[in-house]
Amino acid sequence: MNVFTKTASLFNLFKQAVKGDQQNFTEGSINRAIFMLSIPMILEMAMESLLAVVDIFFISRLNDNDAVTAVGLTESVNAIVYSLAMGLGMAATAMVARRIGEKDGPGAAVAAVNALYIGLMVSVIISLSGILFYKDILRLMGASENIVAVGSGYTLWMLGGNFTIVSLFLVNAIFRGAGNAAIAMHSLWIANILNMVLDPLLIFGWGPVPAMGVEGAAIATNIGRGAGVLYQLYYLAGDKGIIKIHRENIKIHRDIIIRLLKVSAGNVGQFLISTASWLFLARIIVNFGSAAFAGYQFAIRIIIFTILPSWGMANAAATLVGQNLGAKQPERAEKSVWTAGFLNMVFLGLISITFYFVSEPVMGFFSSNAEVIRFGTQCLRIVAFGYVFYGYGMVIIQALNGAGDSKTPTILNLFGYWLFQIPLAYVMSMKLDFGASGAFWAIAIAESAMAVAAIIIFRQGKWKTVKI
Repeated sequence: MNVFTKTASLFNLFKQAVKGDQQNFTEGSINRAIFMLSIPMILEMAMESLLAVVDIFFISRLNDNDAVTAVGLTESVNAIVYSLAMGLGMAATAMVARRIGEKDGPGAAVAAVNALYIGLMVSVIISLSGILFYKDILRLMGASENIVAVGSGYTLWMLGGNFTIVSLFLVNAIFRGAGNAAIAMHSLWIANILNMVLDPLLIFGWGPVPAMGVEGAAIATNIGRGAGVLYQLYYLAGDKGIIKIHRENIKIHRDIIIRLLKVSAGNVGQFLISTASWLFLARIIVNFGSAAFAGYQFAIRIIIFTILPSWGMANAAATLVGQNLGAKQPERAEKSVWTAGFLNMVFLGLISITFYFVSEPVMGFFSSNAEVIRFGTQCLRIVAFGYVFYGYGMVIIQALNGAGDSKTPTILNLFGYWLFQIPLAYVMSMKLDFGASGAFWAIAIAESAMAVAAIIIFRQGKWKTVKI
């Protein structure tokens, strides 16, 4: 086969992956399965990270560090919402994938419906809390009264409208578990296109549309995500996919809800543990001033933009593990994980090298403030040192979740973040006078150590016997 033929074949596979044809991932080439699942999942995660990057890009054009700080503090709190949505989503992915591997399509649909019921209850509770206490939440995060005045509208819209976040993450997790990741990708395309159009319009105003400032970014994001959710629900109510939600399967099943809650408790726990640690990191870094915190926020958005596509590869591994365990093929599941981990490690290793050379000009794209650029560049270069470890570690963690073993990652997160990363960040930045860079180094060191521990545990193989 010549180079032209290979290229054409690869391009055809790419088109097939993006189109979203239903595939059987429990047989055939593992490399092909990883490719077919990873491409739409990587593009989906890239689109999710693009939402955050587009928001912060336009907000930075307000030339107001207090606005950027308000967004950063809100997103630190909003990360709890992401944790709940991702935790429940991982449980849904694991259960749906296991049923698909067992050739039980109706069972997968019932699991999906009951996961949606749980998500609805969670989002209502968060919305009420956000609407009632949005200003107090900002103050609790250490915001000054000026930051509250500038950014509380953003906080209100993001927490009050969390239904769009929870639904988008949860339904996309259901599609991933079913092996139809392209639909999840398409929903993020819709969300991003609307957000890119509405962000400058609502932030800066145009014609009869008033300038809403930072609050406009939150409104634009919610409208974009809401449109993506409507697309998801339209697809679920149709007859095209393997997951079909109709009148006959919308009944509440208490036993399935209980099982989902048991699995998701560990998933939510691990994400809440890691998210809460990021809240404490934010509280440490904000002590070094608005420039340091703004630089950190810009850098974190850029880091998320590069890491989220890698989560696409990790999510592909989770789906393969779930479906192959359902098909009674644990060895194929394990081989899929090692292959995906190696590919992810290579990808993030290349990103790490790139960041070392281009961090400063990249930061200059977001800010003209020399101090903000200095802190942001420092954060990018230091955190990227651990990218090679992250690449393997995130695949292993998601594979354990895909197998239904959420307990192990939860324990890893508890020890890695709270007993290692937070104390290390505090000591290095506050006691040893490394400043903000001490917190940046703590991130790289702790994440790398956790990745190594996850690999060692995964090799023991206990995840192969988990029942869900």
